[in-house]
Amino acid sequence: MVGAWRGLLVAHSRLVPAVEADLRVAGQVPLSWYDVLLELNAAPDAGLRMSELGQRTVLSRTRVSRVVDELAAAGLAERRPDQADGRSSFAVLTPRGREALRRAWPVYRQAIHRRLGARLTARQGRELAALLGQVIATADLDPPPAATP
Repeated sequence: MVGAWRGLLVAHSRLVPAVEADLRVAGQVPLSWYDVLLELNAAPDAGLRMSELGQRTVLSRTRVSRVVDELAAAGLAERRPDQADGRSSFAVLTPRGREALRRAWPVYRQAIHRRLGARLTARQGRELAALLGQVIATADLDPPPAATP
């Protein structure tokens, strides 16, 4: 299992910067912005509570907050107060954000294909997705280990 873990970490450390570079070279939004825009686009009414957005993205909650601020400054998303809970707010996709996502999608899709898909058969890709999905689905069920004195 250590070999699988190492492989996952190394693949992640190499693929994410490569996809990020592909987006940058093509003049598209950064990968962190794309991740947030994608989740907002998939949400009902194109908006999510900040806490929900933090759970859905691959970014830390602090980083999600910064990215939403950056997206808002660029006019791609906006923050709206939660009328039911004054302590929280929503991130909402704007029409400009939806357009940025639409423009970045072909570059993102091609980068994933070039960096990952071209190296696997279709069957291997499905198997990898299923295996990682299984890990993701159960990862939050494991309690954290007890602290050692």
